[in-house]
Amino acid sequence: MFLNLKEKFYSFSKTAGPGILFASTAIGVSHLVQSTRAGADFGLLLLGFVLLVTLLKYPFFEYGSRYANVTQTSIIDGYKKLGRPALWLYFLLTIASMFFVTGAVGFVAAGFFENLFGISFLGEFTIIILFAICALILAIGKYTALDGLIKLVAIVLLISTVSAFLLTLWNGPIDHVQGFEPKELWNASGIFFLLALMGWMPTAVDLSSWNSLWTLERMKQTNYRPKLKETLFEFRLAYLITGILAVMFVILGAFILFGSGEELPNNNASFAHKIVTLYTQTIGDWSYLIISASAFTVMFGTIIAVFDGYSRSLQRTVELIFTRQELVLRTKIRAFYVIFLIIISTGSLVVVFQFSDNLKELVDFATTLSFVIAPIIAIFNYKLVTGNFLEIESQPSIYLRVLSVIGIIFLIGFAVVFIITRFYNF
Repeated sequence: MFLNLKEKFYSFSKTAGPGILFASTAIGVSHLVQSTRAGADFGLLLLGFVLLVTLLKYPFFEYGSRYANVTQTSIIDGYKKLGRPALWLYFLLTIASMFFVTGAVGFVAAGFFENLFGISFLGEFTIIILFAICALILAIGKYTALDGLIKLVAIVLLISTVSAFLLTLWNGPIDHVQGFEPKELWNASGIFFLLALMGWMPTAVDLSSWNSLWTLERMKQTNYRPKLKETLFEFRLAYLITGILAVMFVILGAFILFGSGEELPNNNASFAHKIVTLYTQTIGDWSYLIISASAFTVMFGTIIAVFDGYSRSLQRTVELIFTRQELVLRTKIRAFYVIFLIIISTGSLVVVFQFSDNLKELVDFATTLSFVIAPIIAIFNYKLVTGNFLEIESQPSIYLRVLSVIGIIFLIGFAVVFIITRFYNF
């Protein structure tokens, strides 16, 4: 039995990585910002939606890991098997969303950076500095060392969040101020926020392609090819943690802010301070510096993962579209990766400057855009793992297929609702 446990731990240590990167990406804006806002503005009303969308999106993220493990190629390669129009559509959707997504994540990360070091006087230069550091780290290939630090601090934030959550439950929700009236959900602004919340809950569906790339990179790094069940276990564990944390952040926002008469700030640094205060109100003022450092490090890890994910996916897509030799290795054309880093940084900065100091508007726009894109990527992923591209024994179970169909219908339905709400002033 001991030897069996030792063997399982060894295989898990060789497999672990892609799921942790996924969780680090997800715990950023969707949890620290959107989940907390959901609780602060609507109490526990949106908790069911958070659980529902997390469940219905699950198959499409898992399919990225599944496809990579079985075929030893990324799911982006699979899009080409669906036909060049599918690959081109993925390419265009990525370009359409990447500046807004990266800009939103970077803007939030800059707020936590300013809050931690108290350097709000830098203004717009804060995010420029952050983007430059991220691009430099990835360009020189030093992400592995930083990844270890991110995992360590993510554990600190995990422990802090669980502690704050349990203490908040013990203390119970705050008393509502006199005359408090909760926000209306079923109007244009309420529905728009609901869509924005679900757009990145737990994260955008198109990030499933990143997960497949990270799965392949981990195999290359460790020279270990895990069994399908090992890859899926690592991802499922990480996904479960992201879902649990999302619920905790909603409850934290609801118990500490809902009914207080306070609004979450729209300035990124002020917002970061308010989020950190959620912890210190329950854990104690002594924890402020620890929580501030942990929250910033998690956001910093998120922005690095976003830069890396978009650059990797763009590079692979360009290889498949514009080169005849589809097996071109990244090491042979490393310059492409660096060029994409520069393009993403520059375009995202333009987006951030356009939205100026309006944190909520930028985040809501980026997350809603991701939600509208989600049905297309979901359909692509489903077709790749249920058609003739995978052997029968490697395909998902009937239960997962049914969940996928329900998820696709759900995503399409809410995308239609968004279009009606936005363009017909419903």
